Amino acid sequence: MKIAIVTGGSNGIGKATALELGKRGISVILTYNSYKNRAEDIVKEIEKNNGVRAVALKLDLTQRLTFEGFVQEVKRKLKEVWNRTTFDYLVNNGGVGGPMMFTEMSEEYFDKILNTNFKGPVFLTQHLVRFMEESGSIVNTSSSSKNQSFPGYSAYGSLKAALSSWTRYIAKELAPRKIRVNAVSPGPTHSNFGDGAFDKHPEFIKPLADQSAFGRIGQPEDLAKVIVNLLSDDFGWVTAQDIEVSGGHLL
Repeated sequence: MKIAIVTGGSNGIGKATALELGKRGISVILTYNSYKNRAEDIVKEIEKNNGVRAVALKLDLTQRLTFEGFVQEVKRKLKEVWNRTTFDYLVNNGGVGGPMMFTEMSEEYFDKILNTNFKGPVFLTQHLVRFMEESGSIVNTSSSSKNQSFPGYSAYGSLKAALSSWTRYIAKELAPRKIRVNAVSPGPTHSNFGDGAFDKHPEFIKPLADQSAFGRIGQPEDLAKVIVNLLSDDFGWVTAQDIEVSGGHLL
């Protein structure tokens, strides 16, 4: 039985990834920060439909001092639920977004983006990789915005670029353990990211869809399938890559 940890698993791409893992017979530890009820509903859905086990744990990526306690809870659940001391896959998906123009940018905003989207995943992975199985796999959720220059996204795009760069470095360092590390870079995706921007402002959808080669924006399930396949042995000869999953956005 393979076990995956998915951060930010209570909504959007993380939710779709947790559900896709369950469909493929992979057990899941998913994390949430604000949406406990949603996370518990996803656990029920995974277990009801797929015959695998799932657990939801609270995690705030901005609070690095809580990581040790989170890790101990992960270890406890691994032993209690699966009689394991290790896990197989890690999806660093948890993140925050939302624009703020550079000339108006506050240090508080910058630190929130930094801690959630880069510093948090770095140090959480440092903790978790110590008891990841040899020949395991990690996928980091980056963003196509790292290569684009939309106004208001200078901090977000720059720190996603840092995450993509870090992916290559740790792929090199973890290669002796046969642990593969890759990233996916979503384009515009209809999730509740940015506090549900597309639901609040549906007028944003068509202009972005028109920029795609396929005439639509992405759905969380589009990303989930790529992430889960990257984790699998089918991509066992792929590491240190950052794959754009955008439907040809701005092609």
